[in-house]
Amino acid sequence: MADLNKVFLIGRLTQDPELRYTPSGAPVTDLRLATSRVLSGGDEGERREETLYIDVTVWNRQAENCCQYLTKGSGVHVEGFLRMDSWEDKTSGEKRSKVKVVADRVQFLDPKGRREESAQGRDEEAPAPRGGSDRRSSDYRPAPSSRPASAAPAARRPVREPDPSEAEDDIPF
Repeated sequence: MADLNKVFLIGRLTQDPELRYTPSGAPVTDLRLATSRVLSGGDEGERREETLYIDVTVWNRQAENCCQYLTKGSGVHVEGFLRMDSWEDKTSGEKRSKVKVVADRVQFLDPKGRREESAQGRDEEAPAPRGGSDRRSSDYRPAPSSRPASAAPAARRPVREPDPSEAEDDIPF
């Protein structure tokens, strides 16, 4: 029997993502995701909501995109796999562990206009650059530009109307 470790989640962010870099320069961010479901039970049909909070780690260009476009409350669809993180508690010395999700793909669910409105609505001033609160930190490196300065937009080619005499009668299926 084959093993499978695959997770699909849809939820909302509970905080703004913050961009960090590993010592080797790889961008990484952690998303805190809230997923809810409504349960109905009992004779009276009472409904209650159950919320689960999940930590999601996102790497590389996706991490940069998440920090640039997502804010607290943004809806996302995450596809990834489960990973166990283990560490030793600094205060008690106890061994601790936690199951996290490592994202293979993050899809933004809110329309672009709504993301921009929510970011502007929370902060009346011009939005500060995203990616961390302490810009003077020694491990801060600005994210690279998404397009090289030398890259120019592609030239548009005129669209030519199809000539009926060029139509092929041999359809391959």
